[in-house]
Amino acid sequence: MATLPVTDAAVEKLPRRRRRGLAKFMKNRAAVAGALIVVFVVVIALLAPWLAPYDPIQASFMTVRKAPDAAHWFGTDELGRDVLSRMIWGARASLLAGVVSVGIAVVVGVPLGLLAGYFGRLVDGVISRIADALLSIPFLILAIALAAFLGPSLTNAMIAIGVSAMPRFVRLTRGQALSVKAEDYVEGARAIGLDDFRIIVRYILPNVLPPIIVQASLTVAMAIIAEASLSFLGLGQLPPAPSWGSMLNTAKDFVDQAPWMSIFPGIAIFLAVLGFNLLGDGLRDALDPREL
Repeated sequence: MATLPVTDAAVEKLPRRRRRGLAKFMKNRAAVAGALIVVFVVVIALLAPWLAPYDPIQASFMTVRKAPDAAHWFGTDELGRDVLSRMIWGARASLLAGVVSVGIAVVVGVPLGLLAGYFGRLVDGVISRIADALLSIPFLILAIALAAFLGPSLTNAMIAIGVSAMPRFVRLTRGQALSVKAEDYVEGARAIGLDDFRIIVRYILPNVLPPIIVQASLTVAMAIIAEASLSFLGLGQLPPAPSWGSMLNTAKDFVDQAPWMSIFPGIAIFLAVLGFNLLGDGLRDALDPREL
């Protein structure tokens, strides 16, 4: 079988597309702002032991519900714990829940989507019907049900959120795989005798990664909200360990006496979710193959 010559232009095409995508991303001010917010949240979470001015679980009954001042910038809670320190440590729980949950969804959902899209027929029918059944249940309702079944803990909350988000990646990956497997280079790979596993890993997977990356960044924002919701309901991070959602759960009883207990964790959740959403939108535009 005759082979087509590999030209320098073909070799440099992918790097050029990546450079154009990066340049387009950097020109998007909203996307850059989102990336900066995400980097800020990650740095706060990683450096929590060094950035937190106080022990996040140390109670002090001499400073119960103390308003923000020079000693406690964000005030204290109902047990005299520093709200700023708890928010800094809570960033770890929220970020960990977002990243690990999406990691579970990607690790499970992408391979299932590849199998469904590539092999079709019975495999596609079984996987797609299971995914459709899970998608028929609202995301947060499914996550709450699974978390309640597994029991309250941050680990179980991450598993529940990951399983609830998994069908989205199954459907997305299946659709992309159906499109890619019809391309000429995939047919050529079959013609020269490559087995299905090599075709999926070498030709299908790399071409479905860009939309998966975009979906993952957007799903992290959704997972952060889900973790906060579960913690608010007592199904996520358990006290006294700090979490933005559990802080809101406690603050609901002191909205009139100590509004800062709810304002600052709420702002933190808002900014983190906004950052990941802006980042995801920017990646979607930058990785759009029609504009590269």
